[in-house]
Amino acid sequence: MKIILLLLSITCVSSLFGQIMNIKIGQVAPLTDYSMLSTNRENVTLRNAAKENGIIVIFSCNTCPFVVGFSDSTFPGWENRYNSIFDFADAKKIGVILVNSNEAKRTGDDSMEKMIEHKKNKGYKMPYVLDKNSELANAMGAKTTPHVFFFDKELKLIYTGSIDNSFEDQRKKEIPFLIDAIENHAAGKKIKLNTTSPKGCSIKRLKS
Repeated sequence: MKIILLLLSITCVSSLFGQIMNIKIGQVAPLTDYSMLSTNRENVTLRNAAKENGIIVIFSCNTCPFVVGFSDSTFPGWENRYNSIFDFADAKKIGVILVNSNEAKRTGDDSMEKMIEHKKNKGYKMPYVLDKNSELANAMGAKTTPHVFFFDKELKLIYTGSIDNSFEDQRKKEIPFLIDAIENHAAGKKIKLNTTSPKGCSIKRLKS
């Protein structure tokens, strides 16, 4: 089941994003003053959500199995790690924000009302915001839910990709990509593995 879902994910991403490139390591975040409405009905931007040592942007949603977990329980989903990531980053003075860019599902599973309900049910500690028309996802080249973009205090990209390798092969030692990046950055060390492959469902953009 996991292999089938991964292949479907890769196929969707490859076909949809053949002409879109991610922002590169070292580049400044786009749309830093772009206002997004949160589930708390507050306007949030990357700039005002960032803390002293930067900000982590996680593109997410309400229903993707890679986020919420597989129905057969073979993979628990990455959202069960969101709050621990928030706590770890917050202690290092790094902000965290969840961004829902699934504009094609905005009248259904990824409506603001469903986002409010999902955040409440899951107890998210960080802002959960609606990216209207997938503007931020398009500007960053975000591909999947989840897809991580970690920026330093100057809002320059220092890590992008997956949260960890837990989906790839549960027999292998888990490598906490994002936690390692946070720890190294907070310690003033170079992030050696600064780019990994995002795994997940394709972001549901409106068809042009």
